[in-house]
Amino acid sequence: MPAKKKNTLAKPTATITGSDPALLSDLRDLITSTRQTVARGVNAALVMLYWSVGDRIRRDVLHEKRATYGSEILPTLSSKLVSEFGRGYSPRNLASMIRFAEIFPDPEILQSLTAKLSWTHFLHLIYFDDSLKRDFYAEMCRVETWNTRTLWDKIDSMLFERTALSKKPAKLAAMEIQRLRDEDRMTPDLVFRDPYILDFLGLEDTYAEQDLEAAILREIESFILELGTGFAFIARQKRMTIDHEDHYLDLLFYHRHLRCMIAIELKLGEFKAAYKGQMELYLAWLNRHERTPSEEKPIGLILCAGKKSETVELLDMEKDGIRVSSYWTEALPKDLLQKKLHEAVVIARANLLSRTATENPPTTSSTPITHKRAKSAPTRQQGQFLAFIREYIMRNEQGLAPTRAAFQKFFDLTPPSVNSMLIRLEQRGFIQRKPGQARGIQLVIKPDLIPPLERKFKF
Repeated sequence: MPAKKKNTLAKPTATITGSDPALLSDLRDLITSTRQTVARGVNAALVMLYWSVGDRIRRDVLHEKRATYGSEILPTLSSKLVSEFGRGYSPRNLASMIRFAEIFPDPEILQSLTAKLSWTHFLHLIYFDDSLKRDFYAEMCRVETWNTRTLWDKIDSMLFERTALSKKPAKLAAMEIQRLRDEDRMTPDLVFRDPYILDFLGLEDTYAEQDLEAAILREIESFILELGTGFAFIARQKRMTIDHEDHYLDLLFYHRHLRCMIAIELKLGEFKAAYKGQMELYLAWLNRHERTPSEEKPIGLILCAGKKSETVELLDMEKDGIRVSSYWTEALPKDLLQKKLHEAVVIARANLLSRTATENPPTTSSTPITHKRAKSAPTRQQGQFLAFIREYIMRNEQGLAPTRAAFQKFFDLTPPSVNSMLIRLEQRGFIQRKPGQARGIQLVIKPDLIPPLERKFKF
């Protein structure tokens, strides 16, 4: 009898075809993007939950109108919530949620931020006393998608104080941030810094321009990070032939948000007026030969080891699309950096307001000019000067105004910074100064326009 054949089914064998790697890649991308979308949704929901918790507690505390009520209720609430929902609702975290709801009272603005900012981002932001600085970092986080480490690095390097925005009057700066919030519109004042900190280049005490350029190219990633998000490197030593003569631009970048080319010239010493003509020539050539119809006009950035403020101010180069910034090849200690940038902000704001007053003088009339009280509120820095004057006069036994030395000691400023601020306060009609009297300062601003003094007063 013939042997019975086994009826076996052939098992399918897996084969690797050329399409499999592409399929696997597509599936990975699909899974990763979906996970990211889910994570963003969870993050946004969690942030809004914390806001709602803080807002609810805050309204209850405000209803009681007792500060002690808030300190009494948080431990009690926390113990109940922690037992049910975990350690995320400790008294400290609940206090942060309340602060969060106080700082961001508008949930519509908050929702636009939660798509990009996590709860950790907000913890870095909510304890800023300066609302302008807080809004700047929040909106830059959203537009440039900073992670929390990047945000902390930007705050630690005092990015806000190094932007041209910080040197504007508070009202104008707030309007620019509002445009960024509404239109995602970046401006040069938000993009460019002064100074740029290039301590990562590792340059010795003496070096040539070629060494500086070579170091930047060697550390191009770090350099672009210091320039800011949106910069793309195009070329070094960009050749421009004009009237059969070759000219070379040190570095050429493109900025995605500004939609224009950025021409950068590197200079070892202090700024010189002749640099303006050189940069104007480069920008004119780029505008004619390299710019596309969809781009804005190119902008020039002259990076110098030192910057002569009055020379730069007199040349008024920003209207020609030219910026001048200094660079530091060594990072300063934090307290010294803060002092120098603080002084720069005070002087720049005073100069800007002084120039505005000069360009728009008051109309003359046949009647004698009398000192009018200012109707507009002072900026934060001006308000602190006025608050200090008021506090000093009240505490002085003879009712005398503070000396220049007193201003310098209290605000940790140099004599030129103090003088610039006093000039601005007088120009805006906040104070009167009696000629020839060192302490002849009189407040003429309405008392209700003077804010409280933020720092503890000491004679």
